[in-house]
Amino acid sequence: MFDLFGFGRKTKKQRKREILKENKIRGKTAEDIVRMDYGMRGYEVERTGKGHDFRVRRRDLFGKVIESKVVEVKSGKAKLSKLQKKTKKKKSNYKVERVDPPFFF
Repeated sequence: MFDLFGFGRKTKKQRKREILKENKIRGKTAEDIVRMDYGMRGYEVERTGKGHDFRVRRRDLFGKVIESKVVEVKSGKAKLSKLQKKTKKKKSNYKVERVDPPFFF
């Protein structure tokens, strides 16, 4: 395979690294978009551990939580992992947000 400008060959390992790097950038961008979207709608957005990306909460004027859900962000055609599928079955407040902005490369 030739690179963008036609200079040199890339190994299979180099191409795989580039693809993984691009996927990581896409995922991070999608997470940032969802975080901003929920923040603008009045939710508190908190990063979580395994099984999902964020916990979002909406509070009333007195600080009482009136809505809470966990959000998993996916970009493009990414699939849920086994742990994410398991978590989705257990929790009724689990939401998968799919983001595919036009500026992804």
